[in-house]
Amino acid sequence: MVNIYDTANQLERELRETSQYNELKEAHAEVLADEDAASILNEFQSLQQALHQKQHSGEEITEEEAQEAQVLPIKMNANELTKKLMDKEQALNTLLTEVNSIIMKPVQEIYEQ
Repeated sequence: MVNIYDTANQLERELRETSQYNELKEAHAEVLADEDAASILNEFQSLQQALHQKQHSGEEITEEEAQEAQVLPIKMNANELTKKLMDKEQALNTLLTEVNSIIMKPVQEIYEQ
């Protein structure tokens, strides 16, 4: 009998060996080593978390939060290190999307019949 969890754990180990993962890890370390970049990232993550919590609890997002949500990505793109981090996140996300598509193929086939 196949143990799909063994396969998933193997996939997790192999993910750690991909260039996409390692480049993201390096970019994250570079951001944390730079005070300005780390501050921007921290600000971005804090806002994301606050907005997610509000959305989850059904609270309204304030006009100030909405404006901040528009300004922070611009701020991140303006900083070389946080922009690099976002680019590396996107590359890893593309890989994960492709892997997920492969994993979900049997389910898709059920509905295509």
